[in-house]
Amino acid sequence: MPDSLPASSDAEKFVLGSILLDEHLYAQAAAELVPEDFALDKHRRIFNRMGELFEWEEHIDRITIANELLKHNELEACDGLSYIVSLDDGIPQIPNIDSYVRIVKSKSTLRRLMAVGESLVNRARLQDETPEAIVTSLEEQLLNLAPRSRIEASTPEDILANYPGGISQFMNPALRPPGLATGFCDIDRMTCGMHGGDLIIVGGRPSMGKTAWATNVATHVAVRCRQRVVIFSLEMSKESLLERMMCAQGRVNTQRFRHGDLDREERDRLEAARTELCESPLLIDDSSELTVTEMRSKVARIIRRSGPVALVVIDYLQLMTSKGKTENRTQEISGLSRSAKLMAKALNLPVLVLSQLSRACEQRKGDHRPMLSDLRESGSLEQDADIVGLLYRPEVYDRSKGELHGKAEFILGKQRQGPTGVVNLTWLAAHGRFENRAEERLYPDAEE
Repeated sequence: MPDSLPASSDAEKFVLGSILLDEHLYAQAAAELVPEDFALDKHRRIFNRMGELFEWEEHIDRITIANELLKHNELEACDGLSYIVSLDDGIPQIPNIDSYVRIVKSKSTLRRLMAVGESLVNRARLQDETPEAIVTSLEEQLLNLAPRSRIEASTPEDILANYPGGISQFMNPALRPPGLATGFCDIDRMTCGMHGGDLIIVGGRPSMGKTAWATNVATHVAVRCRQRVVIFSLEMSKESLLERMMCAQGRVNTQRFRHGDLDREERDRLEAARTELCESPLLIDDSSELTVTEMRSKVARIIRRSGPVALVVIDYLQLMTSKGKTENRTQEISGLSRSAKLMAKALNLPVLVLSQLSRACEQRKGDHRPMLSDLRESGSLEQDADIVGLLYRPEVYDRSKGELHGKAEFILGKQRQGPTGVVNLTWLAAHGRFENRAEERLYPDAEE
């Protein structure tokens, strides 16, 4: 270890010596440190053998450590038994292990930062990668290096004492801040809105209106609730997406808009919609081939620069890319859904992901309503999601029946903390917009 690298051999020695004085302190140190956090090789070896003894529920003392090192031919590399015996020299009778651990962790983080910086310089010098790829990789490494808060197990009393708003708010959910509304009142009643950390997957076959439903929700949050929304549009360009959102918001016929055949009233509504969207905290990113890590980095930058983000929308899952190699597409989709859930938790905001469904629903005779098993390419989508919604428009399968025109269903197939069931919606095809429908709701799993 070169002298120029940050390190504190005394702090490392005092961590190890404190554990020899009181073996119960190992768990406290191991909650923050791994062997690689020690700069000196002999200290890494000793801490590693302490971990093995702890795992085997053996006592940790000078003799057991020396014996383990001897069994693995490492005692000489650690300067022998005399060095093991000297580890607790000079330590106070009541060791201040928290301070020693903080020093060791701090020096380790500084060394890793230097390694990241050196790698950055080398990659830039080689010029084998684009600047964007290097910057994204750097952001990911820095996120992994960021110090994490220590999360301890809590008693029920601790949970209640630390709950925002106190015990009264915990005991009376009506006093808690409501979840983020989708704008579809019956869906919001069943789900109590979208909450931080939720992964929401909305699936549907092509032409069912997945993008329209998601942008309707995004527009409601950004325009009506005045909260920031980030849309990652992997399929459509930002211009095309904005065009659809403006027509939906202004209730303007999309075909007439494309042909430039709008009357005065429609132009006024379109202008009003343009103003509302331009004044809203809405952001659209149409970068292609994004990984979840890149999306997370972009959202984190937005939060740092502009303030909180209320909702992230990803359109759609099967167009996302994963970093590294996977054996098959199923594994890749599983990794993507898990990463999306981790992003929702890490950023503490709802992540709405659109997903294609398999052709299985079209191959069923009679009833083509989608089911959870139709989620394409991976059962992990159902497992990772907190909420799964499936869009269904019966007129797609039978256009001869006029009574089906404009009818749509949002099938709440999974909800981790609430009922499942069907919400009836109205589909305005000319405007690319879903709306609430004043009709009896179906809550098959809800309690009476």
